Amino acid sequence: MALGGCRRTDARPPHADLTLSPETQTKLWYKAARLAGWVRPRWRLPARQPLPAPAAPGISVVIPSRTGRDLLAAQFPGLMREAAAVAHEILVVDNGSTDGTEAWLRAEYPKVQVLTSPTPLSFAAAVNRGIARACYSHICLLNNDMILEPGFFTALAAAFEKVPNLFCATAQIRFPAGVRREETGKAVLRYESPVDLPIRCDEPVEGEDLTWVLYGSGGCSLYDAAMLRQLGGMDEAYAPAYVEDLDVCYRAWQQDWPTVYVAGAALEHRHRATSSRYFNEEQLEEILELNYLRFLAGTVASPPLFRRLWKQALVRLLIRSGESEAARRALREAAGLALRGGPARSPRYSEEMLLALTDGSVAVFPGRAPLGRPRKLIVAALSALPATGDSDPVLVTWADQLAPPPREVLARFVEVVMVRGHEDSAALRAARAQTAEKWRGI
Repeated sequence: MALGGCRRTDARPPHADLTLSPETQTKLWYKAARLAGWVRPRWRLPARQPLPAPAAPGISVVIPSRTGRDLLAAQFPGLMREAAAVAHEILVVDNGSTDGTEAWLRAEYPKVQVLTSPTPLSFAAAVNRGIARACYSHICLLNNDMILEPGFFTALAAAFEKVPNLFCATAQIRFPAGVRREETGKAVLRYESPVDLPIRCDEPVEGEDLTWVLYGSGGCSLYDAAMLRQLGGMDEAYAPAYVEDLDVCYRAWQQDWPTVYVAGAALEHRHRATSSRYFNEEQLEEILELNYLRFLAGTVASPPLFRRLWKQALVRLLIRSGESEAARRALREAAGLALRGGPARSPRYSEEMLLALTDGSVAVFPGRAPLGRPRKLIVAALSALPATGDSDPVLVTWADQLAPPPREVLARFVEVVMVRGHEDSAALRAARAQTAEKWRGI
């Protein structure tokens, strides 16, 4: 009998052996994403356009809201109290609401401008509508679940008088009693664990103010309106939310426009009071993971830095993929995000210096009031401070841990910049350079 006439009754379809296990698929996605990171194209960007003419001094408050009438009702008494201290306008971008927000605002707060979208918008698309309509020199982006504390706008505005070329002043974020403080306003990028996202918020040190931070929260920050428009506002690729605020501040840092943390501008955040209504925790995790990859691929300009951050991000997703479906899905999309390309223009400000300055190793402490004397930058250990002469001295120093400087030191210097680490660390070099640049411009 010919062998060809035999047929096994347990034979499987020819394609069955090509089916890959989830673990194998994940490893292939990881390898493809690593390769895509090495060959990421760089696109030529259009030439920078001149900044628009300065607008009238004041603050345009832009609040995106979706079915948030109850949140706005809790927010507005404090908002109106604080806004009265400055020239201002308030623009609420009411998008996709089903609770009568627009009618309520027009009845209760007729001076508030209501920009209505019948369909829900992403955070970036919503605030960009407000940014386009804003008429004042500074724009405050404010979530509808923020409750302002006294002195909020005046403290944010004062930062722009103290820090040259400031792009963003961001507030101190507190949480209701009994709720874990997930945000503080002091945003840094630091790897502490291979499984945790490196973007985090540090607990502020007592007395620190105007410390440089990686970015300002899009829910409670004040921006220079001309600079924000120059950057094109928030990038609407970050949908429906998350990471667009990191992206815009990072792009500003690339132009040598810093962001600082303002301790005196405080508020209470009712965390995810809107987003949790429409997305579950797994969906929110996937959105965050994808948008962080999108930021790395599309915004980090330095090829060596991008490849380092990209590898760290992919390794973290690979480790987490066994227990997180969101991590697996993000890893699956990673190669495509890298192949879309990143910026071709070299930044005006070193990205390596930026990450050294904003990894949580630096804290700025205001000292005595300047006396109108010549500035003098001193870099020294606290144990060996030199004579300051007839000057308004600024101190950059280092220590094993960040802590408030002694009172006698604050009484001698107009500012003390404390760096955790040693005198030859990258953070100290970055802090020294940025401090010199700051005080040269004042």
